Amino acid sequence: MTKIVFMGTPAFSVPILESLVAKGYDVQAVVTQPDRPVGRKKLLTPPPVKEAAVRLGLPVLQPEKITGSQEMEKIIELKPDLIVTAAFGQFLPDNLLEAPSLGAINVHASLLPKYRGGAPVHYAVMNGDERAGVTIMEMVSRMDAGDMLAQVDLPIEKTDDVGSMFDKLSFAGRDLLLETIPKLIANELKAIPQDENLVSYSPNISREEEEIDWQKTAVQVDCKIRGLRPWPVAYTMYHGIRWKLWDVEASDEKTQEVPGTIVGINKKDFLVACGEGTVLKIKELQPAGKGKLKAVEFLNGIGRKLGVGDQVG
Repeated sequence: MTKIVFMGTPAFSVPILESLVAKGYDVQAVVTQPDRPVGRKKLLTPPPVKEAAVRLGLPVLQPEKITGSQEMEKIIELKPDLIVTAAFGQFLPDNLLEAPSLGAINVHASLLPKYRGGAPVHYAVMNGDERAGVTIMEMVSRMDAGDMLAQVDLPIEKTDDVGSMFDKLSFAGRDLLLETIPKLIANELKAIPQDENLVSYSPNISREEEEIDWQKTAVQVDCKIRGLRPWPVAYTMYHGIRWKLWDVEASDEKTQEVPGTIVGINKKDFLVACGEGTVLKIKELQPAGKGKLKAVEFLNGIGRKLGVGDQVG
């Protein structure tokens, strides 16, 4: 039976871990990030992979930093055949990568060499890409630079956001991994080097990246909002108040107003001018300190003084 050490952290990784157990692989240990404070009350919360591992009765290791840790030494002592990572969130040192007899492989949620880095799904949606995917690659000391073993792609629909794409790609990655491991064991795979001329990066989302640039077209702003939903959520400012924008739609209307100008208020929504004369329909938002509100609720309540010609951003 193939011995595997699994390394992952968010919900994306859970179906992948569950599938390895269901297929009968010997998961010797699950390595994940430490519990972190979450929410306004800062409750110490385990990562989703830890919760799954405990439910499955698997040993859990949670190093603050894997390099040089006791947990790393324990993994090496286990002498696994294979290390599988999926959104673990830390670099692995060379002596750990070299420990398993079959090597270490990563389930990465992009069509490499596009979008190396920590937020590939966010950037795929934000940039309006038509397709996203999963690549299984050999792990090396450089970030997401290993040779590719398998890849699958799927469409990004206009209704998709980061949350829905994470779910779709998680299951796609699970299925691709289950197809790949037997071929890896049988030495039937040909590793394909990444074309360095096609490399792009997807760094973790910064606070600055969350703010909407109204100079962009309505379609681009829509992609941005979906690319940051349900986390960390895009925002704009109105009279010093932060509005998180949850649901929008590019309108067919055109305008000559300055981007960021409110150009229309209806019973169910309101309209904001964007770049190149385009217009964005605001359907759901969340003013600071409030819950999410449909535009009609907002306009009938705290937004009732909103007027055409007001500026956002």
